[in-house]
Amino acid sequence: MALNITEIMRLLQFTDSTFPVGTFSFSNGLETAGFENMVKDKATLHAFAKSQALQAAYTDGIAAIAAHRAYLSGDYDAIVEADRTLILCKMNDEARQMLKRMGKKLGELGKKLFDSEIVDHWLEDIKNDRTPGTYPVAQGIAFAAAGISEEDLFCSHQYGVVNMVLSAALRCVRVSHYDTQEILYDMSKDVPALYDKVRKLKVGEMHAFFPELDILASLHEKGNMRMFMN
Repeated sequence: MALNITEIMRLLQFTDSTFPVGTFSFSNGLETAGFENMVKDKATLHAFAKSQALQAAYTDGIAAIAAHRAYLSGDYDAIVEADRTLILCKMNDEARQMLKRMGKKLGELGKKLFDSEIVDHWLEDIKNDRTPGTYPVAQGIAFAAAGISEEDLFCSHQYGVVNMVLSAALRCVRVSHYDTQEILYDMSKDVPALYDKVRKLKVGEMHAFFPELDILASLHEKGNMRMFMN
């Protein structure tokens, strides 16, 4: 029982929105989607969040699970393969920068939390540009090092993706806390079936089709829409 409680505490710690990796400062394209009136209410926000969760599951989710399994088996090369493959799936620069910044922060924090040669090696390779250091791969490593299961990792990954969008929506879209919590509660029922599909896929089977997101990212790079402005 004590072991289970410890695992739950660590899961809550790594999934909390205040976990210091910078998730609060990104919106996954929601800033521009709101500005362009593509996401304007609860229904459109729900659809946008669901699309985000799906494309993340079949890219980030696969990479996170692969890294988790590779860490447990001591296969460092497989961790790097997942990391490098994932970054190739990100078509826009904002997505790449987001994953790399958050991944490096989690890697640095992992060095403080875990006595692990793999964590040390991976962080060193990030700093020397030998691997991109994406956030989902960092999650897979950290959760494995902390003794948290693969299933809980995927749950945390999906929660993080959706919650990032919904939190941003409270600053960018005309929705309430009630709306965002209803969306999050409804989407949670889809996660078990999604995990059952994703867990069977290999790194080379990552795939996503969300071209609107890349268009939004390109507009965001040149636009003035931001969550934090005065």
